[in-house]
Amino acid sequence: MATFGNLSARLTETFKNLRSKGKLSAADVDGTVREIRRALLEADVALDVVKAFTATVRERALGDEVNQALNPAQQVVQIVNEELVGILGGEQRRLQFAKNPPTIIMLAGLQGAGKTTLAGKLAKWLRDQGHTPLLVACDLQRPNAVTQLGVVAEQAGVDIYAPEPGNGVGDPVRVAKDGVAEARRTQHDFVIIDTAGRLGVDAELMQQASDIRKATDPDEVLFVIDAMIGQDAVATAQAFQEGVDFTGVVLTKLDGDARGGAALSIRSVTGRPILFASTGEGLGDFEPFHPDRMASRILDLGDILTLIEQAQQAFDEEEARKVAEKIASDAFTLDDFLGQMQQLRKAGSIKKMMGMLPGMGKMKEQLDSFDEREIVRTEAIIQSMTREERQNPKILNGSRRLRIAKGSGVTVTDVNQLVQRFEQAAKMMKTVARGGVPQIPGMGPMPGMGGHGGKKKPQGKGKGAKRSGNPAKRAQEAAGAVARPAQAGGSGFGLGAGGKAQPSEEELAKLQQMLGKGLR
Repeated sequence: MATFGNLSARLTETFKNLRSKGKLSAADVDGTVREIRRALLEADVALDVVKAFTATVRERALGDEVNQALNPAQQVVQIVNEELVGILGGEQRRLQFAKNPPTIIMLAGLQGAGKTTLAGKLAKWLRDQGHTPLLVACDLQRPNAVTQLGVVAEQAGVDIYAPEPGNGVGDPVRVAKDGVAEARRTQHDFVIIDTAGRLGVDAELMQQASDIRKATDPDEVLFVIDAMIGQDAVATAQAFQEGVDFTGVVLTKLDGDARGGAALSIRSVTGRPILFASTGEGLGDFEPFHPDRMASRILDLGDILTLIEQAQQAFDEEEARKVAEKIASDAFTLDDFLGQMQQLRKAGSIKKMMGMLPGMGKMKEQLDSFDEREIVRTEAIIQSMTREERQNPKILNGSRRLRIAKGSGVTVTDVNQLVQRFEQAAKMMKTVARGGVPQIPGMGPMPGMGGHGGKKKPQGKGKGAKRSGNPAKRAQEAAGAVARPAQAGGSGFGLGAGGKAQPSEEELAKLQQMLGKGLR
């Protein structure tokens, strides 16, 4: 997540310096806490929040839980992770549903925070959950706000109630009341009220929002705030809390190149939970806010659970089973390869999904340079092939490859590279399907994937690795060899199995069940 990129990089670098220390002194802890304080302040986290956070981290880091730990550095990372989860809200808070439909959700916030687009994202998310939301256009001041909401509603595939043209015409309080009545009449189970904003906090804005709240008695009042707003976030949130008394927060523009302090400040200052996060420009770039997952992303520990959920939504289980059988029986074709890529694209931005993997913060440059359009070019190449060529790439001679290159607007080299990548991917997937460990050319077995498909070559020079003649030293070397694989996967600073940020047994079981279904 780009918003926390700088903060994540600073914290990762800070903890990396602890890895080489077997025992932490008070000076080590103070130095680490000082760097954490700087990183948080640079990220525009409110000063009071930073002081309280670093004081707690320091107290716990100097306590017995770290002094008696087998790996003190990992224990400090774990403490920071737990405290980050705490200031982000602890447990996830879900939407409060009305006892008798419709559930009424009112959106409030400054102009430019992205309320209107957010209304469409929330409506689409609710529709995907099986609900029937109705958007109500109560922003009657901003030019073309009603028209924009209509476009967003059409894109989201939901209904809209917009009796007034806006542009300064109409009574937003009456429209809000009538909108709720219309939802009851048409049996919509959710009402999302898009209210007006201002460039800054003023009495007129607060009065209008307060009047709409009194008139509709919403089940949720969501304060929509731009994650890039910086230090102003706290003052703005406090003003809306006093004027409207919101029940939850939605963060927008979390994909922007901002410092992200708003997310770490608002929950602590207002006491109100963050319910959702908007992570991109598309209507599907919207997700429930999980404090523990966000903390993991900030600390570069990955977000495997969100990745699983996105994959579950995009991939057809029956289709995945058929493809797995083809892979295992050497019947995997370029048609199947194309289908898998198209399903992957449906899951969302591949760059964002890759960013959810543990340790990807260290590969920021590679991620930033990743071109999503490469998938489109790959699809064009495969679609330029005949059915026979897709079924059997071995028949692709020079003239065929030239024809395919011209048909897809690429070079013959691009076609050759695609065929080569397909063959490598097919081999790798076949290895996984048969219970082995995939190897990336030039990298060996993928880290954190268990044992090796073949015999492991001894480390060191010559025919075999050198072993110490001292039994005690030999035991120490063996212990080190066991520890190294545990540190190979995970985070950028080696938070291993001892860290809570790693998936729990229940989560691993869920992942294993998913994989099992796909490979059966």
